[in-house]
Amino acid sequence: MLIVFHSKAAAEVLMFAHHALPILKAAGKPYTDTLPERGVITRDHLDAAIKGIEQAISVNAEDEYPDDKDDNDSKKHPISEPVSFRRRAFPLLAMLRLSRDHDADVVWEPAPSW
Repeated sequence: MLIVFHSKAAAEVLMFAHHALPILKAAGKPYTDTLPERGVITRDHLDAAIKGIEQAISVNAEDEYPDDKDDNDSKKHPISEPVSFRRRAFPLLAMLRLSRDHDADVVWEPAPSW
């Protein structure tokens, strides 16, 4: 399912629910296997959510570029590598930071069908 995150402080963020689930778990949401269709991160919980996502990014950071120092030409093309947690979480993290600065809630719901 494709979901969209809304905030009065930032542009919308689209994400598949199965990709958003680990990010929202890091933000402190108690979801296990599935993400509810609708939800909210209130302005009171933004600081804790941001801190949790930043901590999860720092834990996963060492796995992102394991072969960085190698000058071997046999590296995989970046398009064939999986998207890291940090890169996947960045748009939502930016939205949470802007929402905190503007004292706004962040809500999500199913994306409208095109």
